[in-house]
Amino acid sequence: MRFPENIFEAICDRLLPTACLACQQFQNYSICNNCLGALRDEGLFNYHCCYQCGVTLQLEEVTQQRCMPCQISKPYFDETYCLDRYTGILQTPLHELKYQKRIAYSHALSSAWNALLASQLEKLDSNYLLPVPLSMQKLAQRGFNQSWEIAKRLRCGRDIQKSPYILRRQHYSEHQAGSNLEDRHLSIKGMFYIEAKYIEQIQNKTVIVFDDVMTSGATLNEIARILKDNGVSRVINWVLLRAARPIERVQHV
Repeated sequence: MRFPENIFEAICDRLLPTACLACQQFQNYSICNNCLGALRDEGLFNYHCCYQCGVTLQLEEVTQQRCMPCQISKPYFDETYCLDRYTGILQTPLHELKYQKRIAYSHALSSAWNALLASQLEKLDSNYLLPVPLSMQKLAQRGFNQSWEIAKRLRCGRDIQKSPYILRRQHYSEHQAGSNLEDRHLSIKGMFYIEAKYIEQIQNKTVIVFDDVMTSGATLNEIARILKDNGVSRVINWVLLRAARPIERVQHV
């Protein structure tokens, strides 16, 4: 008889020693109390951030609660919630998940999110939670979609349906790393589409899109555009790590 996944993970957490994903000290949980406390005290979610794109606000932007770029050119998405900065203590474990295929880190990263943000977001009125998709070629190469591996373990409202099948991505062979904002927006144009059989289901719905890293916002903005062009009424981003201004050079996502 097979145990449900969450029960199996709970038993493992209780009985098996593990290393904290951030500091690597051995203890009983996937992220230790010290590192969780550091995130609780210093995480990006504690700061004044643009409610629309999640970037930290300059002093002169605080009263508007939106950064100047969002005021000048309004994105298609409506809100963004981020756990921490890209340069914070979760950067290395996220890289370990993505590039070293340490799948267990997806559970640890989602645990950090659940411990610090889930209660704040549980009552968010939404219908779907969708991960940013990989193309079929990229999925075959990596073997998994890191955004889905984290997103499927996030605690959220019980009426929210999680699905990795609604939102799809065309294959794109060029890297965005190091490109400027305009190039990123142009390169991602037309990359995403909605699986035809789900289009009717998402009409007039609110959709949460989860991404592991948000840099320029070009990917999430294009996804929001496609979703709204297909009848979605509201798009909310949930992001594990957010790059600061100016956009930092990061590995290809």
